[in-house]
Parts: sequence; C-alpha cells; structure tokens
Amino acid sequence: MHASVCDYVLDAVQNSVEAGARNVELDLVEADGRISVRVEDDGRGMTEEERGRALDPFRSAGGKHPGRRVGLGLPFLEQAVRAVDGEFSLESRKGCGTTLRFSFPAGHLDTPPVGDVPGLFRSALAFEGDYELRIRRRREPRPGMPGTEFEVLRSDLKEAAGDLSEASALILAGRYLESLEYPGTND
Repeated sequence: MHASVCDYVLDAVQNSVEAGARNVELDLVEADGRISVRVEDDGRGMTEEERGRALDPFRSAGGKHPGRRVGLGLPFLEQAVRAVDGEFSLESRKGCGTTLRFSFPAGHLDTPPVGDVPGLFRSALAFEGDYELRIRRRREPRPGMPGTEFEVLRSDLKEAAGDLSEASALILAGRYLESLEYPGTND
C-alpha cells in the first residue's frame, strides 16, 4: 500500500513515462479542503478494455513495467480515494494519451498524508527517457506554513542544473524545488 499521496502521484508519472509519453503534465493542488492531482500525458493511451484491465486489481499487463512485477498502483489509488469519498477518473484514448484525476478530502481521517512534495518532483524529473514534465503546484497557506504557487519545466531545470541523471544536478534541482515549496524558509 502507498504511504502518501506523493507515492500515488509518482507511480502515475512513471506510468506516463513508461507509456512513451513525450509530454507529461502534473498538477498538485492543496486548496479548498482538498488534495487534487491531475497527471496528463500524450503516451500510448488505452482502449476501453485496457483501461478496465488497468483498474482491475486481479489483472496485470505482464511486461508493461520493466523491473516491476506487479502493477497495482491504479487499483489501490482508486480504492483509497473511494474509501474517503474522494474523486477519481481515468480517461484514455488509444494513441492519444491518458488523463488521471483524483482528489482526497484533506481533513478526512483516512486520507493519506501528502508526503514529501519536493522529493516527489525530484524523483519524477529523474526517470530515464526524453520527456518533458510540466509541474504545476499550488498550496493555500495554513497555520505555520506559507502558501505557494509555481510552475516548473523539466527542460528548464536540465538547462540550469545539468543532466538530471547525475546526482549533483539532481541535488541542485531538489534544493531549488524545496525553495519553491517552502518559500521564505531558506532565507
């Protein structure tokens, strides 16, 4: 089972990259009492039958995920969202891409914690492959934590920090993402 919302999001981004997406968009918003996520890609997409299999916890597309034996991420995500009366949708068209949307009520006792947001973004930027990742982040201010709103492109971070498969570049990108996520705390 995933420990945080960020774990679900990272799994979704990895699915997009592994589906051959050239462009992936990730929106992570904490506002209006909800944690809302959208992951949209222009990868292979799925037929209605493939979409049904992707949401079936008892079926897995063998060989779909190199290095992974199980692919229960989407069924577990849908189950977790539905358990707290959240919202879940998975739309896909073969050859056109996939859009995953889900949201959790932030105040529900069984909603998973958000998790390490800068770590999520850093990991999503480091997947192998030639893809563009557009990250949009918004969080309303709450007691003891300022709000934030930013947009980052993988290509811009690669240009500024270097090859994101190298540890030094990933560390620089991570520090930058932390400064965006927690503005005013690194002064």
